[in-house]
Amino acid sequence: MPELPEVQTVVNDLQIILGDTIISFWSDFEKAIKSKDFEKNILGKKIIDIKRISKNIVLELENNSHLMIHLKMTGKILTNKNFKPARTSEKHLHHVFYLKKNGVLEFHDIRKFATLELLTNEKLLEIVASKGMDPFSADFDLANFEKIVASRKNKNVKSLLMDQKAISGIGNIYASEIPFSAKINPLRKNSTLTKKEIAALYNSTIKILTKAILLRGTSISDYRDANGKRGSFQNELMVYGKVGDKCKKCDTIIQKAIVEQRSTFYCPTCQH
Repeated sequence: MPELPEVQTVVNDLQIILGDTIISFWSDFEKAIKSKDFEKNILGKKIIDIKRISKNIVLELENNSHLMIHLKMTGKILTNKNFKPARTSEKHLHHVFYLKKNGVLEFHDIRKFATLELLTNEKLLEIVASKGMDPFSADFDLANFEKIVASRKNKNVKSLLMDQKAISGIGNIYASEIPFSAKINPLRKNSTLTKKEIAALYNSTIKILTKAILLRGTSISDYRDANGKRGSFQNELMVYGKVGDKCKKCDTIIQKAIVEQRSTFYCPTCQH
């Protein structure tokens, strides 16, 4: 599932359609659309903002509504200025937004789990309030991170990073890579962390997510950016998916554990 860096990369790519107008819409999978009168309420509307909320893409429309897109496991949003109608016969292309100036937005989804939903300002604010602190928000400083850790002292590090009500946007890939960067075992209870270790975990969170955005995300499965291209952070992975391989830093064999039904990867030598 695309995590914060992948979604932010797509949001950055989509800035080219800012100010454009949705003039038509096609879909062959209405089950993915979670709002009534969806087409009626988006047609003729200008896109006035494009942002990320947690792992969601949000297009703000001029009628004070917000088009929220959750890519789930295999969703892809692609820009295409030279779209041909015959493409709607493609197996995994399920939604097309026709734009006044910039061609179309194509929404592909192999597994058909991705969703589209129109939200009011009030509903969007409710969703934001239900999420944890965003790692790139102004409030996400070391002092607030220390408070988050303290509020979940009985959880382990991996669970903390994956808890969307604590910190929003981090998924399984980066919840393995961040502790490795911080030299902290992801299975440790948060109550055992020193102030120095909490600072290291905070700094690694910002560092790893920033680098992943710079490298346009991690493409180990279906993720592609809005141009249909792969990211390259998968070339930087140190532990995720590498169980049985030698650690790149110390040659110890990478181990795997299950935390809340998710695989967790770590080096028992480098991470204490």
